[in-house]
Amino acid sequence: MDTAVAAVVRATGASGALLYILTPDREALWLSHVSGVPREVAAPWSRVAPGDPMPVADAVREERLVWVSGQVEMARRYPRPAVVLPYDFALAAVPVASDSGVRGGLVLFWPSGHPPQLSRVEHDALRAGSRRLGHLIEQAARRGEPVVSPGRPRVLPPEPGRTPTAEEAWAGTALLDRLPGGYVGLNLNGRITLVTPAAAELVDAAPERLLGSLPWEALPWMDVPHVEDRYRAALISRTPQTFRVLRPPDTWLSFELYPDPSGISVRIDRAADGREPDPLSETAHGPGRATVLYHLMHLATTLTEAVGVQDVVDQTAQQLLPALGAQGMVLMTSEDGRLRILGHRGYSTELLGRFDGAPLSRDIPGAAVLATGEAGFFPSFRQMVAAYPKMTHEDGMAAWAVLPLIASSRPIGSVLLSYDRPRAFPPSERAVLTSLAGLVGQALDRARLYDSKDRLAHRLQSALLPHGLPSVPGLRVVARYLPAARGLGIGGDFYDLIRLDEKTVAAAIGDVQGHNVDAAALMGQVRTAVHAHATVGAPPDHVLGGTNRLLTDLDPGLFTSCLYAHLNLGRGRACLATAGHPPPLIRHSDGRTELLDIPPGLLLGIDPTARYPSLECALPPGCVLVFYTDGLVEAPGVDPDDATAALAGLVEHSDPDDLEAMADTLVRHAPAPGDDIALLLLSPTPGGG
Repeated sequence: MDTAVAAVVRATGASGALLYILTPDREALWLSHVSGVPREVAAPWSRVAPGDPMPVADAVREERLVWVSGQVEMARRYPRPAVVLPYDFALAAVPVASDSGVRGGLVLFWPSGHPPQLSRVEHDALRAGSRRLGHLIEQAARRGEPVVSPGRPRVLPPEPGRTPTAEEAWAGTALLDRLPGGYVGLNLNGRITLVTPAAAELVDAAPERLLGSLPWEALPWMDVPHVEDRYRAALISRTPQTFRVLRPPDTWLSFELYPDPSGISVRIDRAADGREPDPLSETAHGPGRATVLYHLMHLATTLTEAVGVQDVVDQTAQQLLPALGAQGMVLMTSEDGRLRILGHRGYSTELLGRFDGAPLSRDIPGAAVLATGEAGFFPSFRQMVAAYPKMTHEDGMAAWAVLPLIASSRPIGSVLLSYDRPRAFPPSERAVLTSLAGLVGQALDRARLYDSKDRLAHRLQSALLPHGLPSVPGLRVVARYLPAARGLGIGGDFYDLIRLDEKTVAAAIGDVQGHNVDAAALMGQVRTAVHAHATVGAPPDHVLGGTNRLLTDLDPGLFTSCLYAHLNLGRGRACLATAGHPPPLIRHSDGRTELLDIPPGLLLGIDPTARYPSLECALPPGCVLVFYTDGLVEAPGVDPDDATAALAGLVEHSDPDDLEAMADTLVRHAPAPGDDIALLLLSPTPGGG
């Protein structure tokens, strides 16, 4: 396996490779072999799920070649790995297959400057190498040999170079000593393999202390984010890198990194001036890369929990602006050929109101990026107006980045970030910004889908509930319905008020098990059945019995609770029956509040022969009947009896003359918004007969 991986790297001219093995249950791809980079660089992707948005996962799942030509394309298509490795390199991923099917995946990467397409030689070598690896994996599986040790991939050594003679080694050492500055050699793992006396003197450390160590571990003052970042950039992109570091107390040193397949040569010298001017080591007026990565990781985590567009806007603003040192943000999308502002920070609503709803035009940066999918970076307004001549400088900012929000390989929106000081936007920062926009784009796509489903669900819920309750002389009625917490879908709570004649009305409240379309549909059937039985004048026990027989015949697989009452306003009497529903409260005219002890009946839809005994009670003017569903009193860790007693206390201390205020008080003090809440308050008035 080692030889086969090394051979495909050599044949394709790649700078490194990652070999993944598909587990027998096809639930994971484990990293087996690493070539060309340290194990630590590949560690974030030691295990990849076949459904992950990663090149190797796409290659294995779709059984095709995945080609990423460079940094910009990586940031657009695969923002998660691009955020961690914002460097310029090309990548190819292919499935590793044998005659019996896909066995894993192979990733090869090339340094910066690779042509935009694979050559025929590279393509053929890649295909032959993956076939060879597939057969080797299959043979190992047949022999029962483990091919991969999860979490501990094999790291292949670099191809051996020419071994110098003793005379050449001496001459090379003398040559380095004669050159100005100091020189250090690093292997591919970043450890020091050679240090000249001049280099040791410049960094003020003994050579024996440096050899075999990582520079940022041996020298605490080098433990700053941009040092390791530039080392990784040199390693991955194989292009020279420079940075400067302050050696305490006041000595600035310059470092030049020159990479090749065997390691990195470093030249060290005193900086020409006494100040650090390099934008790579001091991001223009912004936080360091470690801070940026912390915020990006936090953003990625919080975006996975965002369930609506407003959540995405809020999380993006809260995480992006401090991470990137930006002062303004505008999140945009298109709708019916017009630009829509989804959210913003750092801008006035009046200013953005002029753009919200404007026709899509290439003269507006956010709209142009929506059309092209290409990011725009403008270090000054002069460069902004060069690209968009019709733009006027209204926001008072000094630099801008306009980024596409990509989902499913297409732009679905754009985000504008603005800064109050000029900004250089070096290549590494552009890659981070583009990758970041990809994360936001994927979250926005999910959020828009959620919002669409949420609107549809609540439209269905509203259609199944009564649009308005009938006006009944002699009876005051107030109803409330609160859907469950976001993300739980729609539910089956319902209420109804049915006018039977001049002096009699029927009231019903119920709860269908579940929070989905099935529950809502059954709720509509239950409400219709109750309404049908009620309008023919059936008493409460018959109404529930007939509805129960209908549900058992339908056999929906869901159970329903229901409380039904006849209210005779002329006689001042009520007759109630229940099918497993929480008992109602009655507040007497003197303020005393109690539970009505109705004989219990079985939930609807279980036993077609179930009976539903009824209870008759007085219903004098000034009393208040309180019908509610269990969402008002039940929550994890809350005793239902305690919650019901607390509800009774709220009813008792509420003003019976203001049912609206009473209803608001009751729903506001619900234990938790984890379930639907339906509430029906009924109060006879004097002269109701």
